[in-house]
Amino acid sequence: MSQFLLALARPGRAHRAFARFGASLLHPRGFCAGVLLAALCAFAPLRAEPLTPLRAGTLPALQADGVIGLATVDGRTIALATDRAWRLDRPGARWLPLQFAGAADAGAVIGDGSRAFVLPKQADDGAAAVADYRAAIARLDADDTALRLHALPPLPQALSQLRASSSAEVLYVVGLDAQGTARFFQRPVADESAAWTSAPGWDGGAAPRSLVAQTRALFVIVADRDGGADRMLRWSPDQAWSELARVPGRVLPNAGRATGQAHILYPLVDPAAPQAAARLMMYQTITGAWATLPGAAVAADAGATAAWPDGVAWTRASADGTRTEFATAQVQASKLGLHWLDWVVIVVYLVGMIGIGLYFYLREKRGSTSSFFVGGRSIPFWAAGVSLYAANTSSISFIAIPAKAFETNWQYLANNIIGVFGLMFVAVWIVPLLRRLDLMSVFSYLETRFHPTIRMLASALCIVVQIGSRMSVILFLPALGIATITGISVFWSVILMGGFTIVYTAMGGMKAVIWTDFVQVIVKMGGALFAIGYMIWHLPGGFEQYWSTATALDKMHTFDFSFDLTRATVWGFIFLVVFEVVLTFPKDQVLMQRTLSTKSDKEAGRSIWAFAAITIPGGLIFYTIGTSLFVYYQNHPERMNPLLPIDATFPMFIAAELPVGVTGLIIAGIFAAAMATLSGIMNSVATLISVDFYDKLAKNRTAKQSVFFAEIMTVVVGLIGIVTALLLSKFDIHSLFDLSIELAGLLGGGFAGAYTLGMFTRRANWQGVAIGIAGSIALTLAIWTLQMVHPYYYLAISIALCIVIGYAASLFFPPPGQSLKGLTIYRDRASD
Repeated sequence: MSQFLLALARPGRAHRAFARFGASLLHPRGFCAGVLLAALCAFAPLRAEPLTPLRAGTLPALQADGVIGLATVDGRTIALATDRAWRLDRPGARWLPLQFAGAADAGAVIGDGSRAFVLPKQADDGAAAVADYRAAIARLDADDTALRLHALPPLPQALSQLRASSSAEVLYVVGLDAQGTARFFQRPVADESAAWTSAPGWDGGAAPRSLVAQTRALFVIVADRDGGADRMLRWSPDQAWSELARVPGRVLPNAGRATGQAHILYPLVDPAAPQAAARLMMYQTITGAWATLPGAAVAADAGATAAWPDGVAWTRASADGTRTEFATAQVQASKLGLHWLDWVVIVVYLVGMIGIGLYFYLREKRGSTSSFFVGGRSIPFWAAGVSLYAANTSSISFIAIPAKAFETNWQYLANNIIGVFGLMFVAVWIVPLLRRLDLMSVFSYLETRFHPTIRMLASALCIVVQIGSRMSVILFLPALGIATITGISVFWSVILMGGFTIVYTAMGGMKAVIWTDFVQVIVKMGGALFAIGYMIWHLPGGFEQYWSTATALDKMHTFDFSFDLTRATVWGFIFLVVFEVVLTFPKDQVLMQRTLSTKSDKEAGRSIWAFAAITIPGGLIFYTIGTSLFVYYQNHPERMNPLLPIDATFPMFIAAELPVGVTGLIIAGIFAAAMATLSGIMNSVATLISVDFYDKLAKNRTAKQSVFFAEIMTVVVGLIGIVTALLLSKFDIHSLFDLSIELAGLLGGGFAGAYTLGMFTRRANWQGVAIGIAGSIALTLAIWTLQMVHPYYYLAISIALCIVIGYAASLFFPPPGQSLKGLTIYRDRASD
């Protein structure tokens, strides 16, 4: 068996290893391992056909010649000549003339599918003088009757070979000056009066053929001086210009269409046969791989090209020269459904989760708030530790972290590694202190230490953060994945996941949460390991290719020791661990509620040690998924769907590549990743609402009434989470991983600072803490508005501001009058 595993790293010996492996299966001990590896190997090699072919189409011909461009402006398809303009009617059956004053110097139209700009007329052979090409670039504005041009400020310098592209915020222009030097200018799209700013151009002065903004970067294709295949250059604010691999052909002038979040569609001509039709190829900006998409080709005599919904459009003159004809090519995503066996696996998983909730509902006495909120304080430390890991590795870990590693590297894994040291401190100092107080809401501590107002303020902020920044993202991410895999809409996926989680959490309370977490960790980690093995097995060079590619491209780069506040560095993570783990853990009701469910303060500390022991290997698995996806899709770029967001990369792989049955298992893992955290959030937020508000405000309530109220609140919180997830699905968000970090940092730091002031100082009072919470939130929002630092630092900054402001403000008020014994880490001293 070991010989066979060794062969995985040396694919050349695979056939001999198979023979030895077959013999080993005759022995009973080899049977179980054989089942797993047979599942990896028995399926046919991956299909080479593209996952998203192109659909060719046409638009009505226009009874006019001299059309210089086609664009989509505010949802209207516009055709433009120097003296006339037309709009395609809503059915797309005919062209309607628009009122247009004309633009004699208009030479080309560029757009991104929502807005468009007119570039001045110029020659592309580099022979024309550049003085005339400093003319204003104009923005197109259209309604149903008229087309208008809004001139932008002139470029600071005259350029030839002018190329332009726009992102959501910025308009970019490149070209050559009179000396043949490459120039680069940019300006904000929203402010038409803003001046152009310059940035260094590329070396060599090669003439640009195409400019496209995509994936927070610019991609410029420049002509080869020897007339061969074009070259591609990439520019980003942090890395300036870099040269990528050669383009497999020659790009048509001003062509290139950004598609999705990480693809560009290019029409390419073979330099050896320039009169042949241009094939359409998709460039993947993350892996740097090219894939030919069949189903459509651009005519050899094509005129202008333009962005078209999910594709590209182009013009060509009719044979008699009196009409302009239009053709289109659109990416068609293949429908990916589930086999009945996948559905069986998913249903078994969901029924199992409901069964656990029903078991504890029938077994436990519902008159005890301790049973519902903290499991009767009878949970073993190892189960609480696994549950802590499950709650901390939500769908963000299962979907967004692989997507982040696929797009970048393992830089964020450094936070997990450094975070383990923070958990050690928490296990020794913080958790035993709070566990001794027999709390159900961690914010009860703030009332004892400070004032009921601080408790209710911090609890309310925690509820907002959990529902707004966590539940919504955690529900939406797997819904996106499930919609990608099954074809079920995001709406119904959110309803399905949220509904099942509400049912078993409301029935079973904290015991159901913890024991379903335990099962869910096994399900999701088993599915994740299978996916890694499957991807590496199906690489042409196996593990050796995975390793060599990942190391050569720094895809496993983890530790960044630079001192740059705009990036996630080791120093930043150390800073964050102090603030986000050590100082934030006490206020995290979702995590603390699991430690409060253990039998003693010693058991509570051990649960944190168990959590820490799982954190690093668990993180390695999720980051390895992302790197495996990178290497896999670099070898199979035709199997990507360019219409999907980057966060859907792993779900796409699950849907398109995995064997029947295994797909259902990993979908169950996606469910598990989300539901483990969702159930904890629902139970914890219901606990906060019940203990911090209902029990404080309701008069003459019984324990049974409190439990019933908590059950109702579990349902209400779940429904609110479903609604916020559905609202989130309406926005195009580049990285949900970044969004969750950003939202938690903006609102979550204030009350974390309150714990720090309470546990680590004896001078802080409730008046100063209240001022610190308010001041930290206001200042952090100001930093967010100015975009001064990387969003990963928001939480730490907010905590630090609360500590500094809160402690300073406390000096203006009398010190606490009550005994502080057992409320700070200075346990042996009662007061000052």
